[in-house]
Amino acid sequence: MEDIKTKEITIKDVVIGGDNRLVLIGGPCVIESETLNMKVAEKLREITEKLGMGFIYKSSYAKDNRSSVKNYYGPGIEEGLRILEKIKNTFGIPVLSDVHYPDEVDMASEVLDVIQIPAFLSMQTRLALKVASTGRPVNVKKAQFLAPEDMRHVVGKLEAGGAKDILLTERGTVFGYHNLVVDMRSFRTMRKLGYPVVFDVTHTVRRYGIPSSDPRGGSPEDVPALARAGVAAGIDAIFIETHPEPQKALSDAYSMLPLDEVEELLKVLLEIDTIVKGY
Repeated sequence: MEDIKTKEITIKDVVIGGDNRLVLIGGPCVIESETLNMKVAEKLREITEKLGMGFIYKSSYAKDNRSSVKNYYGPGIEEGLRILEKIKNTFGIPVLSDVHYPDEVDMASEVLDVIQIPAFLSMQTRLALKVASTGRPVNVKKAQFLAPEDMRHVVGKLEAGGAKDILLTERGTVFGYHNLVVDMRSFRTMRKLGYPVVFDVTHTVRRYGIPSSDPRGGSPEDVPALARAGVAAGIDAIFIETHPEPQKALSDAYSMLPLDEVEELLKVLLEIDTIVKGY
């Protein structure tokens, strides 16, 4: 079977792709407070340094796809970027967050090391071209309705806009109402496009249409098994949203992994990654 080589992308001192070791992209779903986000960033940096693992901190300054206007939106772009910049400078780690509209991209690019295009917006041409024009690395999530091979159209838009460093993220495909499934073949399919592939494992266990604060809104107990399978399938980075007390979280309460479970899971994933990549 052919060995698929993806482009190596360097983000600060983190290298993703090629034959490099598995990287963690992680943090709380949304920025809740400076104190909480600093705490999570510090703990994840401590864990990944101990494990010799690259780490990019992720948390959203705005959640523009909540099911109700009453749900927590986030601190907004100005306050959110201030907190992310403090995390970046305090801990010396790259940071990632979502953008939703072309007119916020310039401001976000001044702080973010990786700009993320959400799954629901992955086919938005003007957004893709604007993000690409910044020259920043971009992580684009595969829409829940897209086949993995159709990500070539998204890549084509980003490349046309000047993007050089692209990450492609699997976050599940719609399977009937509410449920998502992960086709493990999608990782290989997307890697054929030449760019590193990320597995957003915690979003794949969300049950959409059910409030994330409802115990039926996700199955975090499925995260370890899915993560192990994804790493065995040959991903370049694992995307894990985590929180010290997930059930008290303001977004994705029943899909995030408890912070105190992250280290043990990463140890197992790195062992699998070592076997797959033949270190």
